[in-house]
Amino acid sequence: MTAELVRGQNHPLDRTRVEIRVAAGGPVVAGVTLGDEQGRLSGVEAVAHPGVPRRTGIEVPRQAAAEHRIAVDLDALSATVHRVSVLLALPTGIGGLTAFGAAAAPSVTVTGLDGTGIARYTITGLGAESAVVAVELYRRQDIWKVRAVGQGYADGLPAMLRDQGLPQAAELAAEIEEAVGRGQARAVPAPAPLAAGRSERPGAGPAAAPAQDRPSPAPATAADGPAPSGAGAGAGSAAGTGTGAGAKAAAGAKAGDLPPAPADGGPIDYRHPRRRSTPAPAAPAPSAGTPPSAAAPTAPDGSPLPVAGDAAGWSMDERLYNQVWGMFEDLARSVAAYRSAADFAESRLEQELDRALADPRSRLGTAGEAVRATARDKHATLVTQARAALDRDLAQLMAESEVVEPALPPAFARWDNPVWQGYHVPQERPMALRLGDLHLPEVLDLRIPMLVRLPLERGLWIDSGPDSYAHGGSGPERDIGRRELPGALTDGPPDESALRGLAMESAVAIAARLLAIHPAGDFAVQVIDPGGTAAPALAPLVESGALPAFPLPGAKGVAAVLEGLTRRVELVQMAVRHRAADALPADLDTAEQLLIVHDFPHGFDDRALTQLRYLADEGPAVGVHLMLVADRAQSREYGPVLDPLWRSLLRITPVPDAHLADPWVGHAWTYEPPLAPKGSQVVRQVLDRLAAARRAS
Repeated sequence: MTAELVRGQNHPLDRTRVEIRVAAGGPVVAGVTLGDEQGRLSGVEAVAHPGVPRRTGIEVPRQAAAEHRIAVDLDALSATVHRVSVLLALPTGIGGLTAFGAAAAPSVTVTGLDGTGIARYTITGLGAESAVVAVELYRRQDIWKVRAVGQGYADGLPAMLRDQGLPQAAELAAEIEEAVGRGQARAVPAPAPLAAGRSERPGAGPAAAPAQDRPSPAPATAADGPAPSGAGAGAGSAAGTGTGAGAKAAAGAKAGDLPPAPADGGPIDYRHPRRRSTPAPAAPAPSAGTPPSAAAPTAPDGSPLPVAGDAAGWSMDERLYNQVWGMFEDLARSVAAYRSAADFAESRLEQELDRALADPRSRLGTAGEAVRATARDKHATLVTQARAALDRDLAQLMAESEVVEPALPPAFARWDNPVWQGYHVPQERPMALRLGDLHLPEVLDLRIPMLVRLPLERGLWIDSGPDSYAHGGSGPERDIGRRELPGALTDGPPDESALRGLAMESAVAIAARLLAIHPAGDFAVQVIDPGGTAAPALAPLVESGALPAFPLPGAKGVAAVLEGLTRRVELVQMAVRHRAADALPADLDTAEQLLIVHDFPHGFDDRALTQLRYLADEGPAVGVHLMLVADRAQSREYGPVLDPLWRSLLRITPVPDAHLADPWVGHAWTYEPPLAPKGSQVVRQVLDRLAAARRAS
């Protein structure tokens, strides 16, 4: 099965002769560089490009095209070559694209010579960039792996080659452009647009999805820890390439997003550039007598209403994923603009009042009052204008959210979405997972889904400590979150035991969603509960058979689970390293595993801690993922030994909490956990349907 990679993730290669297939939304130039251990190039002879398409062990296409195949024989490479980087660049002078952000995200698939997929990476989050390092094959201890890179360059091919240490970067870039120009007549046109509802393009496997680094809606970085994957930043999902998704998006907005001035001298369109949906294809003119309601719906200003899936992408899931990202970025930009304008108005008011007080003639009497009143009026006018602009953008975003939220697939949808009532066990793995919602205090009713790419490249930490509620904000923002929480939390801050119970409920809700959005048998859950206190929360998993039995309490239960998962990781790693997948024991469960550890580090000795650290570091690459339900304060007795573990996990909370920091524009996003509505049986119903499908398979 083809592994779907996210930016920064690696995957082992089980063969040394591979083919790299590129698919883009328009003609691109493909090349390969051969670097040393640091990725530096020895000279122009280390670059294969359309002008010199063959190097030892490498062959690249001779012209720009929308689809490419690159042949790589790793055994034929020199012993000094440790990195094989695949470069994509937009050609100049042939009337094609000028920035990757103007077309569907390019994808790169590493396959065997027989076409068997090994790994696929879709390079999303690109904006003004015209060149990108897509993937790299790298050698580590005589084992070759593929890594998703996605490093974009707005200054094009010369900047990309220069970044790899090539002094003749400009000359070589000119040589490549000249070679591409000679082959212009042979350029392959872009693929035809996909019909609505198509899930993948012809000849390709399941559609790949965008990488986490556009902050997945969670571009957010934890204010007290590392950024979540996807808010990349990433807030993001969330939440990037080397510069970060937010920086790229901002760069793209500076030029490409602004509407051009009309040639006829008419009025300029000042509407938010990203919130205008692409009009649908023109329909035949209505015949006489057609009622007005039959016409295409439009907003009062005549612009098309928002449409679900109105974004670039090969499949509807990818288009919805990208659309959610667009909403996240637009909300971040709009609120940043409002806050900046409000700060400017406040600064200007202070300056004018300081000048008035500095003049003895205007300190007292009616003259002084008039000066101060004028300054306050200017301040109020500026803030009112800024808020009006924000409200216009928020109205557009609210309208888009109202059509996007009901159209989301189960992996992206809230538990109260009607899509769960018609749930069927999927046949393919999902591209992303909804971990909760994000919102800002300026608009409490607008929730942006926090999506992270799958498979999870980082573990999760559900903070069950009392401090997880202390950061949750105050006033109406916290009240809204509190009204959505289960009964014990509606009357005020939860006590420690209630918070721990809610944290475990959040863990079970996430585990149930992961089980539900994978094909039957492709995902499994294991639990460590040394104190035996998680039984009530685990009941839905046990009763549905998703968890064979309640976990064994005490050190014996801890050791049994950790020994089994450690053995699985080691065996799969050895099988991949020695290309002996068929030699795996018959009793080894090769399904992806989620390990939930309740009340960590209770019940853990030094050996167990070492094994857990090993699983956190090595497990994700071979399908073992970690979720801790823990209060960090309880692990202080271990000193700094666990600090690397905490830093490697994405911290989320069981209650609304403003702890996700957006490194793009500096917002503190409030996170809300993905709990089912109070009294709802949707999680149990979904798990029961999954159990029935598992029994029938």
